[in-house]
Amino acid sequence: MAIHPQEQARLAGRPASPGNAAEPVFAVRGLWKVYGPKAGALLTSPELKALSAPELKARTGAVAAVRDVSFDVVPGEVFVVMGLSGSGKSTLVRCLTRLVEPTAGEIGFEGTDLLDAGAGTLRDLRRHKMAMVFQHFGLLPHRRVLDNVAYGLEIRGAGRAERYARAREVLELVGLSGSEGSYPDQLSGGMQQRVGLARALAGDPDVLLFDEPFSALDPLIRRDMQNEVLRLHHEVGKTLVFVTHDLSEALRLGDRILIMRDGGLVQLGTGAELVGAPADDYVRDFVSDIPKAQVLTLRWVLREPRPGDDLEGPVLGPDVLVSAAARAVLADDRTVRVVEHGQLLGVVGREEVVAVLAGVDDAT
Repeated sequence: MAIHPQEQARLAGRPASPGNAAEPVFAVRGLWKVYGPKAGALLTSPELKALSAPELKARTGAVAAVRDVSFDVVPGEVFVVMGLSGSGKSTLVRCLTRLVEPTAGEIGFEGTDLLDAGAGTLRDLRRHKMAMVFQHFGLLPHRRVLDNVAYGLEIRGAGRAERYARAREVLELVGLSGSEGSYPDQLSGGMQQRVGLARALAGDPDVLLFDEPFSALDPLIRRDMQNEVLRLHHEVGKTLVFVTHDLSEALRLGDRILIMRDGGLVQLGTGAELVGAPADDYVRDFVSDIPKAQVLTLRWVLREPRPGDDLEGPVLGPDVLVSAAARAVLADDRTVRVVEHGQLLGVVGREEVVAVLAGVDDAT
């Protein structure tokens, strides 16, 4: 799908992020994680670094789980890392906290060089600034819900009254008031994941990292938990880094999405950018089954007015989804004007909307 010239200009003028001016929470540059003999030495060879993942394994026996990845995560965004099994997404996110030690590269966290950080600094960052939510909940079976949620605060040295008060506060936030005295095996899978989420929130971290937290849940509970994440993000405004293999989940949750393949970054952008301007055939195939009208906005399909266009038609904003605008466009013989801050950006007619609804690749 081609990009409208105004959209090209918009993308060229700024990075695809919701907060360009903000200092990044994570600043990742040239990150590598290689497993195998003499992993670090392999990266001194330009020839070996240039090999594909299968070629590198065949030549050296080493596995490059993360290959020269660079990106920023800005405050307050939901940053999704996605890819198929074996793409390196979970390894990448665990490198961000140094649960997995990177082989090479740079990771900055709120101005701190994580790769130079000592054990004490890392411990403090993990206790106070970061929290992870895993697919397997990791709840302590012999502790009640209240004590599971308060456990991190207990490790910090918080007093009993303080940690219980905070635990009750976050249990209410995730909709589990009344379950404080239950044991984990008395809860459903969705409720156990809510306990894990409450435990992560209890320490009031700056960033929450989710490693495929809902993949073991059935579809209805999974959707409920996605709604919960969106609600909590709206209410508490935390920065979220979310790992998933599910494109629909990524599009639903993510402000920006990083797609990985064989350890490398294939494309980073908003959902609309991935669907409207896929970087290569891999991404194009990845998004081919996504209903474009539910992802693309009028900004992506607008065009310049033509002679004969009736410019007295309805006015809509550029960030209205095509699916939401379809009725207004199709019900009016006049073209819809797309206006932002009082400026006419372009127009959208039936032809453009029908092309998107039909999934035509050159709709713009």
